[in-house]
Amino acid sequence: MILYIATSNPGKLRDFAAAATQDISLTPLPNLKEIPPPPEDEPTFEGNARTKAIYYSLLTPGAIVIADDSGLEVDALQGAPGVRSARYAEDENFPAPSQTTTDERNNLFLLAALRATPHEHHQARYHCVLAAARDGKVLAIGSGEVEGQILRAPRGSEGFGYDPLFYLPERGKTMAELDPQTKLSFSHRGRAFKALLAALTSHAL
Repeated sequence: MILYIATSNPGKLRDFAAAATQDISLTPLPNLKEIPPPPEDEPTFEGNARTKAIYYSLLTPGAIVIADDSGLEVDALQGAPGVRSARYAEDENFPAPSQTTTDERNNLFLLAALRATPHEHHQARYHCVLAAARDGKVLAIGSGEVEGQILRAPRGSEGFGYDPLFYLPERGKTMAELDPQTKLSFSHRGRAFKALLAALTSHAL
């Protein structure tokens, strides 16, 4: 089965590539950078994932297209940044050095938002929803979560997004300290992908 991934995020592509099996071929959606993206204005991860999967599948007739929406939910911040995880600092016009990347600015803003919160209340989770669609029809949905804590300083260089701050107590490491294969085996994206594949294989493709 060939699945086209509607993302140009190198970190996500690396994670998904680690999930490839002999029966599943994952490939980036052709010419994705030339396609105007759809709006991501739904209030939920599933809503955004569905919107993107439907949109891109209509532009790729006959193909099964997978789109995701994922992010970080911090209990002390009432679930923020949530669906705005990728634009967290930008949304709030957070001032940061011009040399910093988007991920670095988001991490700095998250640390600033949690500065007055005791570390024992830094519980958080990653949440991912994947949608698979073909010719404008959603075929399957898969979701996954992983619980963790937000550190006060980043650790590791293997991940992206909030991975350097997202600490896994049971492993004693942050997401950014794990190799992609290990990360995918239990991460929110890995769990969502497994759930999506299970739903797809039970679907009359």
